[in-house]
Amino acid sequence: MQSDDFPWIKSYDDGVDWHMEIPLRPVFSMLNERVERYGQRPAFDFLGKKYNWTQIGDLVSRFAAGLQALGIGKDHRVGLFLPNCPYFLIAYYGVLSTGATVVNFNPLYAPEELSHQIKDSRTEIMVTADLAVLQTKLGSLKAGSGLKKMIICRFRDALPFPKNLLFSLFKPGETVRIPDSDSVIWFHELIRNPGKPLPPAIDPVEDVAVLQYTGGTTGTPKGAMLTHANVTANALQSLSWLKDAHPGAQKMLGVLPFFHVFAMTAVMNLSVLAGLEIIALPRFDLKDVLRAIHKKKPDFFPAVPAIYNAINNFKGLERYDLSSLKYCISGGAPLPVEVKKSFENLTSCVVVEGYGLSESSPVACINPLKGKNIPGSIGLPVPGTLVEIIDPEDKTTPVQRGARGELCIRGPQVMKGYWEKPEETAAVLRPVEDGSMRLYTGDIAVMDDDGYVFIVDRLKDMIITNGYKVYPRNVEEAIYRHPDVEECIVAGLPDQERGEIVKAWVRPKQGRTLNPDDLKSFLADKISKTEMPRTLEFRTDPLPKTAIGKLSRKDVIAQEKAGK
Repeated sequence: MQSDDFPWIKSYDDGVDWHMEIPLRPVFSMLNERVERYGQRPAFDFLGKKYNWTQIGDLVSRFAAGLQALGIGKDHRVGLFLPNCPYFLIAYYGVLSTGATVVNFNPLYAPEELSHQIKDSRTEIMVTADLAVLQTKLGSLKAGSGLKKMIICRFRDALPFPKNLLFSLFKPGETVRIPDSDSVIWFHELIRNPGKPLPPAIDPVEDVAVLQYTGGTTGTPKGAMLTHANVTANALQSLSWLKDAHPGAQKMLGVLPFFHVFAMTAVMNLSVLAGLEIIALPRFDLKDVLRAIHKKKPDFFPAVPAIYNAINNFKGLERYDLSSLKYCISGGAPLPVEVKKSFENLTSCVVVEGYGLSESSPVACINPLKGKNIPGSIGLPVPGTLVEIIDPEDKTTPVQRGARGELCIRGPQVMKGYWEKPEETAAVLRPVEDGSMRLYTGDIAVMDDDGYVFIVDRLKDMIITNGYKVYPRNVEEAIYRHPDVEECIVAGLPDQERGEIVKAWVRPKQGRTLNPDDLKSFLADKISKTEMPRTLEFRTDPLPKTAIGKLSRKDVIAQEKAGK
């Protein structure tokens, strides 16, 4: 390849090396190194109960040994159905230390969705907690889901004194009593062993560490097979970006749920690799987040745009000191320019937009932390990653620089394929002449002469009205520029005359009002007549969001259909 094939290298921050060595190794080796080097330093803070790296390492070893006593090892899949808490970190690394595969489950799933994923992944054992919100769903699973055993973690045991006592006294409805049975294994009993697991023989390139379920580019849930090499490579690629990080001496705020691939890498695994103390919150509550930043003083705060936007619009923000924040990486959804600017002005923290997907473990691009940080761009490819903009028609030919095409990724973080779905795998992973695999993301993008990538939209989200292509993100960016807008989603709706029409769902800021004529007048010089929403719907309630707080176009369209 010619040097012009890597235009992003010249835009890198000093010290970031695209050609850096990325060793292929097991995921659990990252934790072992951290325990050895930073044993007595803080590792995990859960609502005030703290663990150092030695304590985490000991619990992981005993959990792994307990699993091996049950016969768990290679070719087994163990589900994690937990909120953010120390049990998640311990179980994740404990499962991987046996050679088994972690299957992440979303605690917000309905029983039918849980049942489908359990059957599809052939998960036989689930690690969960005695929380009512989890057990109600697990208890209503259909017979035949395939789940044989549950490892139950007592939630109050994860809390510090006296919160553990107060939790039992004042929140008895939060947990449920689980009777002993052959299918129930208690966490505290499982770890009653010397903690001497047998080290598994791992082939980092072939052995699957995580089954990460995703709708992918088709919407059908599929398990992205992320190998040990994929997961460790992406953690190292992410750390390479943080040239100012001080391993073993800084803090990471974990608000995003660990079961989601963004938090798995950018919060949990990155912190393990760098020895950062994880300040974990079990769920997103805006006041809890602000109190955690104010009192715990984290340095890093990965989040989705909706969380930054919520902080921007919080009444009484002046009561909280957010000055400890140094870098915030936004992912999971496009970061509106106005949201970025407002958060940076309020906190003096650098907010950079990144990009990734479950199939790439997930991080593929990030804006530089010190160099040119272009609003609206997803940034530059991370080290070892080749981003190509390919003709969406022939699926082979790179387009000219600056032209639109399908964003494709090659690199050590690209998944092995979809679990037991060869046809779906072949649709998104295609071999290239040099033997590498090219991942087709379904996103339409452009790359400028400096290597910065801009997502124009998703192929499946593109609206075609009267034969003209409309990209929802472009319209959303324009709407967000209105000072009274807090949230918006733009999507296409079927129309007999035009094929599709553009509709926008808008939530004004608290205490503000908007009407269609005023908003359309505001947009008149910002978007074309073709892009102008033909229908505007204003809502006082928050727009629908996914489990990680990302605005959900799919759900708002489903609401639209249900309403009609």
